[in-house]
Amino acid sequence: MIEIRAACSPGEVRIVVTDHDTLLDAAIWRPGLADGLDDWHVVRVQTPAPALGGAFVTLADGISGFLSTRDAPTQGSLVGARVVRSAQNGKGLRLKRADMPTEPYTAPVLLRRGPTPLEELATRYPDAAIIIDDAAMAALLPVSLRPRLQRSLQAFDVTLEADFQGLGVSEVELGALTASIFPTPALVAIDMDSAKSPDFKTNIESFPELARQIRLRNLSGTILVDPAGVKTRKRPALVSFLQQAFIQDPLRTEILGATPSGLLELTRLRRRPPLHELLSSAHGIALAALRRILQENRKGATLTGSIAIIRALEADPVAMEDFVSRHGQPVELILNPDAPLASWSLS
Repeated sequence: MIEIRAACSPGEVRIVVTDHDTLLDAAIWRPGLADGLDDWHVVRVQTPAPALGGAFVTLADGISGFLSTRDAPTQGSLVGARVVRSAQNGKGLRLKRADMPTEPYTAPVLLRRGPTPLEELATRYPDAAIIIDDAAMAALLPVSLRPRLQRSLQAFDVTLEADFQGLGVSEVELGALTASIFPTPALVAIDMDSAKSPDFKTNIESFPELARQIRLRNLSGTILVDPAGVKTRKRPALVSFLQQAFIQDPLRTEILGATPSGLLELTRLRRRPPLHELLSSAHGIALAALRRILQENRKGATLTGSIAIIRALEADPVAMEDFVSRHGQPVELILNPDAPLASWSLS
């Protein structure tokens, strides 16, 4: 039985789709700082860049993005645009031209939000019940989804909690093989290895789980896979088996073949930020701290943290408002400029 489970905590909804004990999909939704995917805007052209195939634009909140367009919009003009890739991997929003509303606008404006990650998964699995553990968050969902909602005291049990946290770990078991995942600004490198003697068949048997892990972690862009124990000249024969493993992937994934050095190359459409980036960012660390304080029922009115953590919490008033409500008392944020990135304490 397929279910969508949404575990809510201040500023964050962690979402998994399960079929009995198997994870099918995972996502993170942060209502206070939405990733902007599929948002419809009127944007102002800041700097035309025809050599790059578009222009740098400014959105209503002052954030910049890059508009891909064959036209040559003039500097200062207002155009309709839709976000097709969230900010990620050190790069800003990517937008494409969209309809300009008939009403006259004199400044950039957000016209309509795109679907949240939870709504996106609800559309992908139209018959799945949505099990959520927070009434206020459930109230933010579209009316059309409410007949599918089921309230639970705890959407994630201990096993699901561990499974979700495991999606941020760089090493993952693929049956007989282990994959080590190394994201870089340019690409994602995946090294497959084994303590035993892997062969051609062992790699083929690991591909379905490898594809599932890539999907769960939302790894995208260029991905290079180094098979285990297969000679370079034989690696092109693995390509068709890797293609078969990705046949159910909802994102557009292309298996490009084997490089001259024997790496299997694929590209996966970039849309939302990858899970490891969301979890390891300053914002992700800050929200995890709020969740831990509540889980452990820690007492205190002063939250001291690194520059990055405190700045992230200050930028997300939705998270702080929810946290204070659950915590039962106001909390003062104190910045410690000498603290390491992940350092925080409550007193």
